[in-house]
Parts: sequence; C-alpha cells; structure tokens
Amino acid sequence: MEASIAARKKTDQHRRSHLKVHQNRPTRILIIEDDQSMAIALKLGFEHEGFDVQMARDGAGGLRYALKAKADMLILDVMLPKMSGLDVCKQMRASGDQTPIIMLTARGQELDKVVGLKVGADDYVTKPFGFQELLARVEAVLRRSLRTGVLEEYEFGNISLNFKKLTATKGGKHFDLSVREFNLLRVLIENRDHVVTREKLLSEVWGYEHFTLTRTVDTHIGKLRQKIEESPRNPRHIITVPRIGYRFLD
Repeated sequence: MEASIAARKKTDQHRRSHLKVHQNRPTRILIIEDDQSMAIALKLGFEHEGFDVQMARDGAGGLRYALKAKADMLILDVMLPKMSGLDVCKQMRASGDQTPIIMLTARGQELDKVVGLKVGADDYVTKPFGFQELLARVEAVLRRSLRTGVLEEYEFGNISLNFKKLTATKGGKHFDLSVREFNLLRVLIENRDHVVTREKLLSEVWGYEHFTLTRTVDTHIGKLRQKIEESPRNPRHIITVPRIGYRFLD
C-alpha cells in the first residue's frame, strides 16, 4: 500500500475524475476490511479522489450494511471475522444484489481468487498493492457497470451465453467460463466485426492504464478458444489481427 495516500496531490485531476453513478451525489464505496490501518488508508485514498466512503469491520456487519446502504461499489477483503468475504459475496448475489465487488486477497490465495470470481466478484486485487492500481480497477469496473445497453444474452454457433447469470452452454451442455472470460467475450461481441486492440481489452477487462502486459490478453484468448472453438488452432469466432488485437465473428 502506498504510504503517502493522504498527502498525495491531485496532479492528474484534470485527466481523471471518478465516475458518478448518481448525478446528485458522489460515488459511494463500502470498504469491508478488518485491518484497521488498511481500511483507514483506503478510506483516505478514496475520499481524496472524491468518493463517499463507508466502512465495515467484519463480514456479517458488512453484509447487513451492503444490503441496506445500496453502495455503488464494494471493496471486500476475503479474510474477515464472523463471515468470510466469499460468503458475503455469495449471499449478496443470491439475494439478487448486483453491486460491483472487488475482492482483496492475500498473496498465495489463488484458490480464493478463483472461488471469488465464481461466486460473483467482478475483479480482485492481491495484497500488497498500490492504491493507484486499486483505483484503476474500481474505475474500470464502474465503467462496465454503467454501460448502457449492456449485453445480457448472446448465441453463436452452438454456444449460448447468459452474461447476467454467468452461464454458458455448448451444444446444450453447460461448461465453465470465468468472470474474466465472460468479460472478454462481452467486449469482443459488443464490438463484433470490428478489430478490438489488446490495449482496449486490457483497459476494459483488466482495468489497466499502462499496457506493458499485452501477452496477458493472448494467453487468456488462447484459453478461451480452447473452450469455445471447434478447432482452437483454426478459430472461427475469435480471429487474430496480427500486431493489433482480435476480431469476433459469429
């Protein structure tokens, strides 16, 4: 965590302003974190950026507050007293609450990351992290949640996707896609027949502002092709555009 969050100057305020979910009030973030120093640092950081910040210190209390307060974004630690972050996320989604959630996981908790995405988290950040990284993830998730005309269902070939329920079938049989794979497909499909650059995918799906890891996109596209293409080495739907990115075709 960057040590100077509270004192950081708004040198890039002309470039970035946080997204207002409601025009008559700032974007409201609920931080559910039991580590007091971490929670305070995050609160100072987001308030410095103009967000309205609320906090909870345990999972059970955080869940009650989340369902009542109608925050625009949740920052949710995995390891919490009284109720784990995974259970908080799972219960929120089971109740029909689709508030965007970013989970915080400790280094090495790979299983928690996977499970967190499967139970409905929108993204995760691994501790330790820099505040600017978390801020970029928050803004990217908020952008996705605010898009008008959000794609909910789509069919192509023998594939049927439900982006709202995060379910996928191939030839009538269910198969697993991660939340990130759903988001990759959503961006590609919404821009179908057009080239989508690796940089755009990194921004829209990962929330990255600096594009030094474009191989990350290629790796995930390769895994996605294994799941949806009849011949991954000769793909029909996700087409590579050399040195630029990808194009989706029905």
